[in-house]
Amino acid sequence: MLIKRPYTLWLLGPTSSGKTTIAKHFVHIMRDEGFSILHYDGDEVRDFFGKDFGFSESSRGRVVKVLAFLAKKANDANLNVIISALTAHQSSRDFIKNLIPNLLIGYIDCPIKICAERDPKGLYKKAQNGEIDTLIGYNSEYLVPDNPDIRLNSNKNSVSENTKQLTEFLG
Repeated sequence: MLIKRPYTLWLLGPTSSGKTTIAKHFVHIMRDEGFSILHYDGDEVRDFFGKDFGFSESSRGRVVKVLAFLAKKANDANLNVIISALTAHQSSRDFIKNLIPNLLIGYIDCPIKICAERDPKGLYKKAQNGEIDTLIGYNSEYLVPDNPDIRLNSNKNSVSENTKQLTEFLG
């Protein structure tokens, strides 16, 4: 598939599914091949704004709005963008589809059980211990997106294999 540039590739999926890892690897490969691309991550936005961005649906929506705004501005400057963010709520998914031209949705498919085993931030363990009750995928269902443009499986495929799929998909 030959993609009209500039594009925004939005990788979404459950916590610890591999969104950020795949995005970072993809950016490295694309930059090595001479492509200009920016990567924005939901956790980076949340870390930057701190306590202003919690884990309620409205706070999660604010994170998505910031990411979408940054992506659109970068696209307007003729830069390609990759976003790695949970993007669990349909309202957020609808928002990005309506705001960003040349948006491509990539779903990172990984069973919650595997995500919980990876758990680099200890969030699943905190949810299991009752310390947090906002972990989507554990405390509430993570809804798989309808008709993503590409589906990557981080449980069965390596980061390199998923990156290759993305590269082939983008043409």
